[in-house]
Amino acid sequence: MTEALAALTTADQLALAAFFGIWLLFEVLTQHTPLKHRSLSGMMAHKRREWMLVLAERELRIVDTSILNGLQHGTAFFASTSILAIGGCFALLGSADLVVEIYQDLPLGNALNRGVFELKVLGLTVIFVYSFFKFGWAFRLFNYCSILMGAVRQPDGAPLEERRKHALQAAEMNIIASHHFTAGLRGIFFALGYLGWFIGPWLLIITTVFVVLVLARRQFRSRARAVLANEENT
Repeated sequence: MTEALAALTTADQLALAAFFGIWLLFEVLTQHTPLKHRSLSGMMAHKRREWMLVLAERELRIVDTSILNGLQHGTAFFASTSILAIGGCFALLGSADLVVEIYQDLPLGNALNRGVFELKVLGLTVIFVYSFFKFGWAFRLFNYCSILMGAVRQPDGAPLEERRKHALQAAEMNIIASHHFTAGLRGIFFALGYLGWFIGPWLLIITTVFVVLVLARRQFRSRARAVLANEENT
């Protein structure tokens, strides 16, 4: 591992620092600044609260449990996908010699060090592990949300203020779960950008910027966000 780190070029180190720096900056801007209220995820958080307040007034809650089941199934799917990706990374480590041999035959203009290749694969594995933990925790939080939803009494069983209080608790749990799900999904997107590093450091920077532009557009300039923004303006 020490030899692999020493074999990294200055361009590799700068590109890797830019990759994680851009990822962290995007996370901070969209989750911990006033921009979060203007993002698609932030606007959907208000809808989650509205959903739970409506639930507090509804006697039959079959539709609410169906929605939550859909959220849980989607989270479980991506958690399983992350596990498969982690397994694929370990399989790739086992075939490092073959990959290096194939790489040498490609007209990419630079040699590939086996240790550096394994280091890159380990980095990719770490990203997928991070995503798995995010999805796993999101799934657990959605389970907690279902319990809190069940604790919201029927309209004729408790005063309005008490029902609204419990409904908003369920909403906040749902929002926290969605944040972790979004973080896990974002990790997968950045893993796709990370693949550029297997070709070269400059491609890593290009693919990272491309991923950020796609994510930023979806959060702030997409048609999906425009639908919610138009509703607020009417």
